[in-house]
Amino acid sequence: MQNVFIIGSKGIPSAYGGFESFVDRLTFFRKSNDINYHVACAVEPEDWTAQTEKEFSYNNARCFRIKWKKLGAARAIFYDVDAFKECIDYIKANRIEQPIVYVLACRIGPFFNHYVKKIHKLGGKVYVNPDGHEWKRAKWSAPVRAYWKISERLMVKHADLLICDSKAIEKYIHEDYLKYSPKTTFIAYGSDTVKSKLSEDAKELNDWYQEKEVKAHEYYLAVGRFVPENNFETMVSEFMKSNTKKDFVLITNVENNSFYESLLKSTHFDQDKRIKFVGTVYDKELLKKLRENAYGYFHGHEVGGTNPSLLESLGSTDLNLLLDVGFNREVGEDGALYWSKEDGALASLIHKADAMTAEEISAMGIKAKERITKDYSWDYIVDCYEEVFLGK
Repeated sequence: MQNVFIIGSKGIPSAYGGFESFVDRLTFFRKSNDINYHVACAVEPEDWTAQTEKEFSYNNARCFRIKWKKLGAARAIFYDVDAFKECIDYIKANRIEQPIVYVLACRIGPFFNHYVKKIHKLGGKVYVNPDGHEWKRAKWSAPVRAYWKISERLMVKHADLLICDSKAIEKYIHEDYLKYSPKTTFIAYGSDTVKSKLSEDAKELNDWYQEKEVKAHEYYLAVGRFVPENNFETMVSEFMKSNTKKDFVLITNVENNSFYESLLKSTHFDQDKRIKFVGTVYDKELLKKLRENAYGYFHGHEVGGTNPSLLESLGSTDLNLLLDVGFNREVGEDGALYWSKEDGALASLIHKADAMTAEEISAMGIKAKERITKDYSWDYIVDCYEEVFLGK
């Protein structure tokens, strides 16, 4: 029996977030009876009581709770360290042979080798998903970005295997860390092309449209964290330059967001009634239906590997307009249209998209869904992971 310990996500069941959804799907679609999953799950300090159950079962995985510490931006680092310690204690106590600890993201570089050595002494291995270029994210201060880069280097150096969810990330790992001769494999993130369970006349759907003053098939959509590196500024300003009569619906959380305030001052998008910030949508079926009913989807992410939101859009929305960077080209191929950050580029593409016929848009949708079915289905991704974990 192969025991696989997964740390670095907030845990399952997933509410929101790429890594959380990944772990949820990996355990839900498990095929092999020769794998036991152990998943670290975060608990906020105020929710941790004497009655808190330290373990529970979900998707037939053993889930163990780790209490978050109130340490500001560093809390995720110490959450991962605490989870790693818990894994080691459990492995020792239960005399587990040849365990695998799979670490999601490169947060704990300065501590990493210490715990890798402990796992090696227990006969196990440590795998890492390096995620994307976290050290490039504008939300971090310069010292924090420097930490991320150092942490990434140390984790690449000491990992037994790096599982990259993007070929571009895998290429970057080999080029930037050539001296470590890193061992890597490529396994993408997964998605599906299953239609939403909601019908067109579903009350929750039409209530949402009425509340937000949006009409089905008459809006462009963007979903994701409202941060500068996702290029919302370009999308908003270019949309304002376009003469489209459609709306731009942004599903994102902008509460207490300084970037939102600065963008408002620089673009005055509040004066354009087509631009609609509608908050978050946690109902997965509703969100999928909103994707299906979008005229087009904007994707401006330029930091990271295979982005879950992009995969979900390719599986649901027929017309996808993606920022032209390697990560997005790798995923979308000929199933999407591409724009650059040059002045007027996206506005021009919106004009082109508006002029497309229903047949042309349908053809794009077929190509987009073929990309998901061929290379990004959860069935295929789980097969790939189980082969790696079982050493096949």
